[in-house]
Amino acid sequence: MAAYGLYTHIASNKRRSVALLFGLFFLIYLMVFAGALLGEGYIRDNLPFDVIVALAWRDLIMALPYATAGTILWVLIAYRFHQTLIDAITGGREVTRQEEPRLYNLLENLCISRGIPMPKLKVMDSDALNAFATGLNEKQYSITVTTGLLKALNDKEVEAVLGHELTHIRNGDVRMLVIAVIIAGVVSFFAELFFRIFFNLGRSYSSSSSSSSSDSGDRKGGGAIVIILAIVLIGLAWLLSVVVRLALSRSREFLADAGSVELTKNPDAMISALRKIEGRGELPDATSAVMEMCIDNPREGFADLFATHPSVDRRAEALVKFAGGHDPGPLKRHSAEDDEPETVQKDVQDQLPPPDAGSKTAGPWNRPLPSGVAGGPMAGPWGARRG
Repeated sequence: MAAYGLYTHIASNKRRSVALLFGLFFLIYLMVFAGALLGEGYIRDNLPFDVIVALAWRDLIMALPYATAGTILWVLIAYRFHQTLIDAITGGREVTRQEEPRLYNLLENLCISRGIPMPKLKVMDSDALNAFATGLNEKQYSITVTTGLLKALNDKEVEAVLGHELTHIRNGDVRMLVIAVIIAGVVSFFAELFFRIFFNLGRSYSSSSSSSSSDSGDRKGGGAIVIILAIVLIGLAWLLSVVVRLALSRSREFLADAGSVELTKNPDAMISALRKIEGRGELPDATSAVMEMCIDNPREGFADLFATHPSVDRRAEALVKFAGGHDPGPLKRHSAEDDEPETVQKDVQDQLPPPDAGSKTAGPWNRPLPSGVAGGPMAGPWGARRG
């Protein structure tokens, strides 16, 4: 079903996310089957290929209840303790209105404007410019921002970042991404476990085969082919789990940017915030799973193939095209001092063009859209608004 507006895009993405998560559960069963192939291939390597595969299918059926129960237990543990683990990694601490009145009031105003329950607010001590949202339900949802971001961004830009993270929570992105990371963690765990077993069995097999070379010469079964097939399936399951995580993360950043503009009515603030954050969001002690949740992940993948976020250029281009914002372009940096929060704070403002008289009063929804964009003067950032 085609998606035409912001909310239909959100609904469409939720359906795709659910399908992808079901696919991740399938990957776990695929890993179990690969493990069965690996075991049967070593134990019964003198049997024909089809017989070994049939035995592996039998093992899979017997192991399904245990694999399901183990996965559910893993998810329940992560459900209960994932926020504690994230806080332990990042050093995030919950703050009150008295401790961070500026930040607290900005988030509270956004929540009140849309009748959204206010998530917990956390701050982590870091010079990096970044923010992320976590949680699986309303009691757990929280938004964490770095002290570097608070120093470098003005109120409008901080509000845009909070709107971005709040949109992730509203859209269910945070819940889906956390669950995907949990299940992908199961896949990675079993992949490493199977490869360790493979290498250990390989050493023992090679030593036993050298001591009984006459017997091994008579074996003409399909064990070797089954073992190769098992290794291929394990590698495929791991690769697909990574791709699914990237798909969940990448496709939602555009919607979160658009949702921030919808909340704040200020595309320029979102663009300038992204330009300030660009290349300055590295959290050295954070795991790759935490970085995937951040507003920007500077850890680029090979040839951008495994990058978890679309580039800031693409995100800014979308906000210019569909929300009528102005993009100052990447910040000019010449030395390490240019990354200091105070320097970053004024750099984007110096590069932003002064708004014309019309744009001072016209919000992003009333600016003329580019040719070819449906919706007319009252179109939302990603298409015609509903209701």
